[in-house]
Amino acid sequence: MLCLQTVFLLSQTLIMHCDIYKASSRDELYIYIARPNYPDDANTYQDPFVRVPSDLRKALGRPSFVMHLELDASFKLARVSVQNVLASFEELGYFVQFPPDGLISSTALPPEGLRGA
Repeated sequence: MLCLQTVFLLSQTLIMHCDIYKASSRDELYIYIARPNYPDDANTYQDPFVRVPSDLRKALGRPSFVMHLELDASFKLARVSVQNVLASFEELGYFVQFPPDGLISSTALPPEGLRGA
């Protein structure tokens, strides 16, 4: 379980920093890694995937950094619920965002890009 000692409570809103990585093994597969000690961990932050199980690390291929976010309960994410992300951070220290249902390739135009077409 991730220690949330440095999570800030501002106006009763949970704020968590995270880094987002894109998997090289599959289109639109992302992993969000919690950064509860950000920015105080800048000098000691080594392996962001230390809490990620080895099987999942292998499935991600060679993830590439996408962005850093500051999440709170009011933040809107395009494909996932921020509450689910924050709950996963508390339990696991990371969150995996799978590709949306129905797409074969994010670059293909419908109907070719839709499953079953």
